[in-house]
Amino acid sequence: MPPEPIAHVALGIAAAFLVTFGAFTALRYLRADSETRASLRLASRIRRTWRRSAPMLGLAVADRTPTTGAQLIAKRGRRPEPRTRIPAITTRADRTGVSIRMKTVAGIGVDEVTQQARHLADLWGCARVSVVPDGPGRLLVRAVRFDPLAAPTRYRPGLTAPATLRVWPMGEDEYAKPVAAALSNVPGIAVAGLPGYGKTSLINSLIGRFAPSDAVQFAVADGKAETADAGDYAEIAPRLFAFVGDDLAEANKLFTRLVKLRRDRFAAMKRALGTANLWDVNPSAAWPLVILVIDEAHTFFSQPKGSDKRSRELAALAAENARLVDDLIRKGRSVGFVTIVVTQKPTGDAIPTSIRDNCGIRVSFAQTTQEAAVAALGDDIRQWPDANPVSLQDPAYVGVASMRIQGQEGFTRVRMPEVTPSDTAEVATATAHLTVDPAALLPHRDGPGPADFTKAA
Repeated sequence: MPPEPIAHVALGIAAAFLVTFGAFTALRYLRADSETRASLRLASRIRRTWRRSAPMLGLAVADRTPTTGAQLIAKRGRRPEPRTRIPAITTRADRTGVSIRMKTVAGIGVDEVTQQARHLADLWGCARVSVVPDGPGRLLVRAVRFDPLAAPTRYRPGLTAPATLRVWPMGEDEYAKPVAAALSNVPGIAVAGLPGYGKTSLINSLIGRFAPSDAVQFAVADGKAETADAGDYAEIAPRLFAFVGDDLAEANKLFTRLVKLRRDRFAAMKRALGTANLWDVNPSAAWPLVILVIDEAHTFFSQPKGSDKRSRELAALAAENARLVDDLIRKGRSVGFVTIVVTQKPTGDAIPTSIRDNCGIRVSFAQTTQEAAVAALGDDIRQWPDANPVSLQDPAYVGVASMRIQGQEGFTRVRMPEVTPSDTAEVATATAHLTVDPAALLPHRDGPGPADFTKAA
């Protein structure tokens, strides 16, 4: 075939491709909502300007090794000019921003791009830019157009049991990505923060989300309630198999009861389930996950000063309460216990460090001092000033907390959705028939073996 027809065919194919691609792009833009359209425009601008902006930010390297072709066409006696190597990118837009997948080049990797993240955000007009590895030789750069943390969100729990009990969906991070905390093999969770900044709503979210499952049972010790029928948890009491107020003696009875349950579970589990770790087979209606919430926990651990008889009695109860809760956190993981310690004051004089520091997950809403931030999250928070909960005192950040996410370096700020007490109460009332004392479910020592017991459950 003569070359002219071949060229015409090639041009026709190229034109058809461009028309199809253009039509697809236009259709996607027209069908998108206003926020996604803004992200699509940003993605287009990032791609158009990348080859110019990357060298300006030092995200390009000079390749001084000439290719064979460059050597052949170079003038005699002259060395070919070095080539500029720029990381190749592709983009994907969504409502909150643009995800940029980048191929690294020699000398430009995650550290170099991270150092320029603030400048990239300014260049692209974004609230922030994050950089994380995305496999060998690849990075995922996330450009967020607006701050997801500044926009309150709402979660309304339903009556559908969650698909898994192994994780607790908590909210979205500052890059609008979902954040979940592990519940499997996590014995304790510490939640700290100023009053009115989201601690109660977080617990409402937990109970509302998991109450529809018959494989979860809840107990609460509420240090804010003077009696067991008052306070923030009174309306969800039907879904609690145990509930006490701020009375140290009543709390002591509850903690003692739960430590006994832990020991009895441990003694029976291997024979009944064939494993020494409940998470090997997952919680069930017969062997439920037991979640203990201790709200305003310092109420139960702080030892009053004084030499009178009553002060000595209360100090002894507080010390015993601390010992029992420490037992649950240190030894409760394998038998399906998760203890959540909630407090305004996370310092060692209020919460024993043996309890606080053994919590596998630590979350902090706004704090007023660096001392409180370190007590809540550990000394490492000093190295992450952007995530420090001291910076969350602005009313716009009510419901935002700092936490360390498993498998991720450093700390992340997370927007927790608001969950109203009335919504949680509604779910608790509707699922009250699922409430049962886990101790009543334990098999007798002379009862059925693993196969029979599983069938009975």
